[in-house]
Amino acid sequence: MLIQWYPGHMHKASKEIKQALPNIDLLIEILDARIPFSSQNPMLNQLRDDKPTIRVLSKTDLADPQLTQLWQSHLEQDQGVKTLAVTTQQPDKIKQIIDLCSKMLPERTEANKVIRTMIMGIPNVGKSTIINVLAGRTIAKTGNEPAVTKMQQRINLKNNIVLSDTPGVLWPNVENRNSGYRLAVTGAIKDTAFQHDDIALFALEYLLKTYPEALQARYQLDSIPTEATSLLQAIGQKRGCLRAGNQVDMDKAAKLFLTELRAGTIAQISLETPEMIAAEMIELSVIREEKAAKKAAKRRR
Repeated sequence: MLIQWYPGHMHKASKEIKQALPNIDLLIEILDARIPFSSQNPMLNQLRDDKPTIRVLSKTDLADPQLTQLWQSHLEQDQGVKTLAVTTQQPDKIKQIIDLCSKMLPERTEANKVIRTMIMGIPNVGKSTIINVLAGRTIAKTGNEPAVTKMQQRINLKNNIVLSDTPGVLWPNVENRNSGYRLAVTGAIKDTAFQHDDIALFALEYLLKTYPEALQARYQLDSIPTEATSLLQAIGQKRGCLRAGNQVDMDKAAKLFLTELRAGTIAQISLETPEMIAAEMIELSVIREEKAAKKAAKRRR
């Protein structure tokens, strides 16, 4: 799926972030613990260089705990990266970010110099809630809809730390098709940008392979269908998502399923693993090479 939702304020924010980065000492990127790779901004990876970075895995109460630990170990293999797994209901743990900033830049802490940090994250990842906890007061507007924060602001925290907030930023082209689907499944993209049944079927196909027992228990199914479309129909039947003639309303069933998946009422579910992403990146490299070869062939004509 190609992402078609890229509001104008996101383009403006991306430019401002690029301009501000040279004056930043440390980066804080908020990731969705259910999709740690797909919720990373590739622009940040390109521009970060060796700048110290804290990757905060948010919404861990919705994610598979074992996979969250696996992702933390994987992410910390990158030089200068530390991770912290939190939920928005854990203020004490969120406040550990402040101490971690000081520990990662001991030379500035010992010299009593200001540590200039920037916090980033895709829409609807809990960034505003985390900022309010760090600041100890309500500064950032929170909400369940993507793209609540629309302008940058600077916030003075304790321990001589200044935090630059940024709007939730996506990027205009999500090359990995599966990442586009995962962003939609978790609610990082407004629902008006895609068809609900398309997104739901993608998620169900994955969950059939990884969490079939959880699906069967949640929807009280005597047996679990082996195919995603049949499963969505079964969910619709069970929950009364019906049209005239006792036909399943697939869009209504998909909305219900996605709402429950996002709320964590099915189970604690993660939608990707480091191993999966490694395979997808190999596939993406092949696609890139094929596109480059086609362009080169056109130029030679």
